This record gives sequence, structure tokens and C-alpha cells, in this order.
Amino acid sequence: MQIDKLRGRELDQLFKAILSLRDVEECYRFFDDLCTVNEIQALAQRLEVARMLREGYTYHKIETETGASTATISRVKRCLNYGNDAYAMALDRIKEEEHETANEA
Repeated sequence: MQIDKLRGRELDQLFKAILSLRDVEECYRFFDDLCTVNEIQALAQRLEVARMLREGYTYHKIETETGASTATISRVKRCLNYGNDAYAMALDRIKEEEHETANEA
């Protein structure tokens, strides 16, 4: 993993802080303090690119809908194909949660 180079107390602290957040509203508050608007948008954009790639959208459609560069789309695709399967894990969990919420309604 590329991130292994950064592994340590500070990164552990960051991840523990994120894991301590209880709901979406707390995430909004935390990330508003932690990141710039552009950083938050870039993270959200990458996740959306991953979702769209998994659903078979073309680069052109992804570029048009998200504003992501082809370099960003390529990087996300590389992670989907050769990474740690974390995009898939997160997107699958989001989908499961949405499905459970819809069934409760």
C-alpha cells in the first residue's frame, strides 16, 4: 500500500478521529474544520468517479458529469483494478445501507 509510507501516530490519530464520527452531520462539521472546500470536493469527486466507473460509464460521460480530468478518472480506475478494493468496499456498504433504509421506510 502506498499509504504505508505515511503510517504512524499522526495518521492513526486522523483515522481514529474519522472513525469516531457518529453521523453525516458530524462528518460535515469535522471535514469543514479539517479540509479546504477544494480538498473535500476532490475527495467526493473521486468517490463519484469510482461509482460511475463501476457502473460502466464512459470517460467522456464521467468527465462531463463530474468535471474530473481524464488523469483523475484514470487514477481512480487504476485503484479500482489494482488497488486495495477500498472503493468497492465503501460503495457496496453505502448501497447496502441505502437498501436497508429504503426497506425500513
